[in-house]
Amino acid sequence: MRDRLTFLLNGERTVVSGIDPTTTVLRWLREDRRLTGTKEGCAEGDCGACTVLVGTIVQGRIRYRPINACIAFLPMLEGLSVVTVEGVAGPGGALHPCQQAMVDCHGSQCGFCTPGFVMSLYGAYLADPAAPPEPVDDLLAGNLCRCTGYAPIRAAAKTMRALPRPGWDEDRHGAKLLAALAAIQHNDEIEISGNGRTMRVVAKIDQFAAYYAAHPDARIVAGATDVGLWVTKQGRDLPRLLHLRLASGHDDTPTSDRFEGKWVNYISAFSSHSACRHNDALGTMELHRRFAGPQVRALGTIGGNIANASPIGDLAPAYLARGAIAHLRRGMEHRMLPLDDFFLAYGKTALQPGEFITGFHFEAHDEPPLFAVYKVSKRFDDDISAVCGAFELRVAQGFITHARIAYGGMAATPKRAKAVEAALIGRAWTRATIDAALNAYDTDFSPIDDMRASARYRREVARNLLVRCYLEQAEPATKTRLVDPAVVIGG
Repeated sequence: MRDRLTFLLNGERTVVSGIDPTTTVLRWLREDRRLTGTKEGCAEGDCGACTVLVGTIVQGRIRYRPINACIAFLPMLEGLSVVTVEGVAGPGGALHPCQQAMVDCHGSQCGFCTPGFVMSLYGAYLADPAAPPEPVDDLLAGNLCRCTGYAPIRAAAKTMRALPRPGWDEDRHGAKLLAALAAIQHNDEIEISGNGRTMRVVAKIDQFAAYYAAHPDARIVAGATDVGLWVTKQGRDLPRLLHLRLASGHDDTPTSDRFEGKWVNYISAFSSHSACRHNDALGTMELHRRFAGPQVRALGTIGGNIANASPIGDLAPAYLARGAIAHLRRGMEHRMLPLDDFFLAYGKTALQPGEFITGFHFEAHDEPPLFAVYKVSKRFDDDISAVCGAFELRVAQGFITHARIAYGGMAATPKRAKAVEAALIGRAWTRATIDAALNAYDTDFSPIDDMRASARYRREVARNLLVRCYLEQAEPATKTRLVDPAVVIGG
C-alpha cells in the first residue's frame, strides 16, 4: 500500500504525501507550490479561471484534457501529467502561439480569466493533429469572461493555429515526457490521509469493489464535479473517500452477456467514452456537448451523472427514454436493474450499501426508433437545465406503436411521462393525436417554481417539446436553427 502521490507537474516528477485528501488541486497549486497563475473565480467548476491540463497515455502519446482545478481533489492527479499556465511559455519566457495569439488579438483586458482561456487554447493546440479542430464556441464553452465580449478571444483561438509550433514545445511533450509518464504508472493501491480524512485510490475495478463492499460508508469520488462542490461550497466533512484512478485502465466488458444491445461503461468520463459513441440512438445526439463545459466533461462520468439522482441531470431522461438497464455490483455480486426502477425519491436511488454502477446496456432494435432529446436552459453553454425532454417513438403504418418519454426538471427525480405515453400509443401519428395528449402532462407532473424556471413555464415547455418532436419528424421543413442545435435528431 502506497501512502504518497506521484505525478508530473510541468514536466517534473512530483511526490506528495501527508495531505488532506480533500485538498483541491487549485489550493495546492497556489498555496503549496506558489503557482498562482491558476485563479479561483467561482470554486464550483463554472468559470474556467482555474483550468489546468491533465494528460494520460493514449495509443502511445500523451492526450491532454482541460479540467477545473477548483473542484478536483489532489489525489485524482495520481499518474497524470499536469500542465499549468506557468508551463506554457518557452525558454526565456518565449510566448507559445496560443499566448501570442491572445496578445495579437487583444484577447485580455482585466486578465483574471486569461490564464484559464490560455489553458483551454493550449489544450486544443496539443490535441491530435489528425482530428478536425473543435468549433471555437465549443472549445471555450467552459471559460467565462466579464470584459472582452469574447470576440478577441475567439479570434485568438482561430489565429493560433496559423502560427508555427515552436521546436521547444514539441520537444517537451515528446519521447522524454512520454517515458517519464510511463515510468510512474502502476496498479498499486494508494491511501492518502490527513486532517482525519482518508482517500483510497485504486487502479482496478476489483480493488474498487472490494474496498467499497468493506467500507460502504465511503464516498465515491468519480470526477468530483459534484462532490467537489460539497467541499468548496458546503464545507462538508468527508472522512472516507474512494477513487478509481483516471490514469488506470478498466474493463469495458459487461458483467453479463445475457443481453444483446449496446454497452456503456459508467466509469469513463464523457469526453473519453461518451455514451454517444456506444449507442446507435444516442449516437445521433449532441446533448453531450451541453453537459457544462469541456473541463467538467473531462472529469464527470456517465454513472456519476445518473447515480447522484439529480432531478436535473441531463443524461437520465435520455437513458430513461432509451430503456437503459443499469449493471450494479457489490463485492463479487452483480445484478441488473431497469433505470425505471433506479430513482426512488429526491436524491435517493435503489443502490444498496456498498453497491455501485458498473455500466448500462440498451436493448437492440431491428429498426432504429425515432429518438430526440431537447435541453432548455437560460444559457446555451455551460448551464443547468430548466427542462430536459427525451423521446423514443416508433411509428408503423401511420400509427404510434411504442412511446417512451422522460423528463428532467419536472419532478423530484428524472421521470417517465407514462400518461402521455398511454395517450399516444395505438393512435395515429398526427398533430391531432399530439394535441390531444398534451392534457395528460398534468397527470404525470406537478413541477415547482425555482430559480431556473416557474412551474407554469416548465409545464408549457414540456408540452411544446413533444409538439416540436412531432413537427421536426413529420414536417422536416419546420426545422429552424438560429444557433447550433442542442440536439441532432436521428431515426
